[in-house]
Amino acid sequence: MLVADEVRLGGRALLLNASLEPLCVVSRNRAVVLVLTGKATVLEASGVLRSERSAMPAPVVLSLTRYVHVPVRRPLAPTRRSVLARDNHRCAYCGGGADTVDHVRPRSRGGAHEWANVVAACGRCNHRKADHLLHELGWELRFTPRQPRGAMAVLDTRTEPAWSRWV
Repeated sequence: MLVADEVRLGGRALLLNASLEPLCVVSRNRAVVLVLTGKATVLEASGVLRSERSAMPAPVVLSLTRYVHVPVRRPLAPTRRSVLARDNHRCAYCGGGADTVDHVRPRSRGGAHEWANVVAACGRCNHRKADHLLHELGWELRFTPRQPRGAMAVLDTRTEPAWSRWV
């Protein structure tokens, strides 16, 4: 049995395909099993896992040794968590910290709940904008909202800073 040495037990690890594209997040236990069976290699580690006879780096980011074909996934609908992650928790209007989402073209005016119409916003800007259009207020977006690619739609890199390099 492996025991953590200065490592948070029950952590998570980012699993990358052999082409280094993000696949999913796995538990620390699953990551260790993948490494011990030779199905994955550790790319980044934090600390050391030790047993009676061996030691290994505690995986934070690991890559599969063989490429796995991933079928085309259906686009995910934007959720609060995924929009905040896409916009890096920054308000699309003022650039401050965001804690909510806003529809650029309000739903009351025919705006759809889709990636190109939903942005992260701070409470102050969201309240001031209300159900107005941007040109009515003289506001502009700091970026063009787009649907995130691949696993970026479901991963929040703030939980593990080591993942930001790979996502």
